[in-house]
Amino acid sequence: MLNHISVGDLIVFFVYFLLVAVYGYMVYRRKRNETNSSSHSFFLAEGSLTWWAIGASIIASNISAEQFIGMSGDGFFAGIAVAIYEWVGAAALIIVAVFFMPVYIKNKIYTMPQFLKNRYNNGVALTMSIFWLFLYVFINLTAILYLGALAINGLLGGGYFHEVMIGLAIFGVIIALGGMQVVGYTDVVQVAVLIIGGLAITYLSLTIVSDKFGFGQNAITGFKLLLKDSPDHFHLIFKKPSHNAPIATISKYLILPGFAMYAGGQWISNLNYWGCNQYITQRALGANLHTARTGILFASLLKILMPVIVMLPGIVAYVLYKHGDLPMLVDGKKDGAYSAILSFLPSGLKGLSLAVLTAAIVASIAGKVNSISTIFTLDVYKNYMNKNASERNMVWTGRIAIACSLIIAVAFTWNDMLGISGEGGYTFVQKYSAFVSPGVLATFLLGMFWKRTTGEAAIIGILTGFASSVFFNQFAVKVFGPETILYSAFTNAQGQMEIPFFISLSWSFLITFLVMIGVSLAGPVVSAKAIEVDKGMFKLKASSVVLIGVILLFLSAIYIRFW
Repeated sequence: MLNHISVGDLIVFFVYFLLVAVYGYMVYRRKRNETNSSSHSFFLAEGSLTWWAIGASIIASNISAEQFIGMSGDGFFAGIAVAIYEWVGAAALIIVAVFFMPVYIKNKIYTMPQFLKNRYNNGVALTMSIFWLFLYVFINLTAILYLGALAINGLLGGGYFHEVMIGLAIFGVIIALGGMQVVGYTDVVQVAVLIIGGLAITYLSLTIVSDKFGFGQNAITGFKLLLKDSPDHFHLIFKKPSHNAPIATISKYLILPGFAMYAGGQWISNLNYWGCNQYITQRALGANLHTARTGILFASLLKILMPVIVMLPGIVAYVLYKHGDLPMLVDGKKDGAYSAILSFLPSGLKGLSLAVLTAAIVASIAGKVNSISTIFTLDVYKNYMNKNASERNMVWTGRIAIACSLIIAVAFTWNDMLGISGEGGYTFVQKYSAFVSPGVLATFLLGMFWKRTTGEAAIIGILTGFASSVFFNQFAVKVFGPETILYSAFTNAQGQMEIPFFISLSWSFLITFLVMIGVSLAGPVVSAKAIEVDKGMFKLKASSVVLIGVILLFLSAIYIRFW
């Protein structure tokens, strides 16, 4: 069955595997005593990650099968508009670096539930710990495993889906058991492989387009041909369609609803993901403020590059498929677009692509399970199950949590029990994460920057955010009809009326925000647990200002060109 993979490909892949394994073991040996005996060292690599390691680790953990398969698939289907996830994410990281990190670091916050406990109460922290653990295991981790196994299985020629899934899980566990220091520093190697290999694959895919159109192997010509052949795939905004528009047009608007998503939904999703997410913030929480800020801004700069690596090959696949030059993409299924492009690669480079995919997937698995174990151990086990747990006991509890979370994720992913394939990988993660994000972001923003916010308001806000998200996604059309002042619902590919989830997210957040303000106004003028914030916390060094300026210039140029 390995007819797609040569001996040279396998050599390239195993060289990558050995490089990461040996480097990870070296990091582990150097810090072994500290990691095995200190929970903060194991979970946070406290004080040991440099700015470039923080930035690389954030990107390596973020870019996974969700992007390579899911975003490439949405690029195939919808075009460059899907890059909004990355480019608004880059802008959101600036906000996190400037405004969120000073609050966390000044208050010695190591986990997101700890922030909620310190600012509100134990009930808020426990409620959100449970929410996050379910979200990370049943949405994020399952999607990473499913899409990763799907992609690599396709590259191997098929027939190895479950074996690949188990292999990815084992590789992720091996790295994660070494703690955050091993995860952080091996992520530097992973992200180097991801960027260099990913750019090489994008370059070669563009030369394939040029060659298929009879212009020789020229990447620049290939990109120009994409622009000329499929201009509809190079617009960042979709106009609101009529109700009798083609289903493909409506489906694009449902996942990327034009200007409406810029007005609220995308910012809510991104600020929640980058600023209130243990999986991301964990990399920076053990550093000093300037190091943390620089690392996050470095990640923002890298984030701008990601659509070139993960989205552009999807557009290449669309153009080739449209002209009948991509027969390996069966039935035009969008989640198979990236693997189909990889089948064109020559011997050796398929091994590199296999290494790129594996690097992205394993880094995300390792980072995700480390975050799961951190929340479970520090915020659930230590606070409610064993208050007298020793440092070594917590480290081993964290390791057990890592193994258990992956076993659960593999079990639910084995036969796609959660329906990831039906939603499309990237949409699945974004849509179901949106059930939690309104309450989370409102609770964090008001907790940081409004001293009057109460613990009662936080609990009510978290539950309101979840309930309103469920209402808008499942019941609003049945109650209010398909067309209201708040939203327009459209018939989706399954024949059901659906509100674009970014619009649902915006209204859920606004309702939650207003409810929390209303509840808090009934309490004291200043909460007893209010956080002290002063302007000096947000002062930037010159190097940070320059870096922010460069990021904003790049983003402005992109939006001016493709708006």
